[in-house]
Amino acid sequence: MMLALFVAPVAAGLLCAAWLLLARRESWLDHPGHRSAHSEPTPSGGGVGIVLALALSMLVAIQGGMVWPSIYGLLLGLALLLMFTGLLDDRYSLPAMLRLGVYGLACSALVAALAFGSERSFLGEGLSPMLVLALPVSVIGLLWLVNLYNFMDGIDGLAAIQAFLVAMSAALLALLAGDATLALFCALLALCQLGFLYWNWPPARLFMGDAGSVPLGFMLGGLALIGASRGTLPLACWLVLLAAFITDASWTLLARWWRGARLTEAHREHAYQRLSRHWESHLAVDFLVIAVNALWLFPLAWTILHWPEFQLFLVILAYLPLLLGMAKLRRLK
Repeated sequence: MMLALFVAPVAAGLLCAAWLLLARRESWLDHPGHRSAHSEPTPSGGGVGIVLALALSMLVAIQGGMVWPSIYGLLLGLALLLMFTGLLDDRYSLPAMLRLGVYGLACSALVAALAFGSERSFLGEGLSPMLVLALPVSVIGLLWLVNLYNFMDGIDGLAAIQAFLVAMSAALLALLAGDATLALFCALLALCQLGFLYWNWPPARLFMGDAGSVPLGFMLGGLALIGASRGTLPLACWLVLLAAFITDASWTLLARWWRGARLTEAHREHAYQRLSRHWESHLAVDFLVIAVNALWLFPLAWTILHWPEFQLFLVILAYLPLLLGMAKLRRLK
């Protein structure tokens, strides 16, 4: 298993390097526009390196004796589907309804596998009224996470740093809860971010694009459902760990809806975008996200794991200062 943990970041770094060379040769560049946070044409699609490195490290783990439950294979397979969809969208700008259809299909397939497969379902036993209600709620929640992660990939390093922090935190919590399989998958996903971050660290030389942000959001949400279905990590832990992205994306969407703005129109109104302009630094925002996760959100998620009877209170406690921060940052241009 140690070899797989070593392979994940190295493979991601090398695969991203290869993709960077290919993207430059083929001129697969993200050109800056009036809503962009970068000023120079930059190769995109580096998420290919992240997802393929994860697949490779999982194969290395198998060679080391790891037997992955089928749900993890399904999660990876659907992530690969989303990676290719994102790659095509980065290159050819696919119709929004086509993208949404593929995202919805992937989310529905994973939720159905958890609800009716061999894994003990977090949705309950049997076709009860609660299950009928929980199925669409779970699909919609996972679909929202897929989209919001894409929205939050707007400055150098941010999406990969958040994925590393959430996945590595979940790996530690899963290990404490006794779920070594979930811990290993989360750790591999986290370490793949490090190889990509070598190229995406501000100032970025490579963007992950939809080929990375979409499958990352899907896998983090999928892991949350898997952890809950196995009874090891409550969904509340994941809601806390993902709170920074959930709060910013949801607050911004609701604010735009409230004033009648077109929700499908690209914009620069997220809190992280406002802060990066105000501070004139992507790196400062990245370090803020690291601090919030390490000093506030991870300790609260750890507390939920040990005292689940207080999870509702702790989730509210996690989000309150973030929501107050969102309200204050609305004043920034």
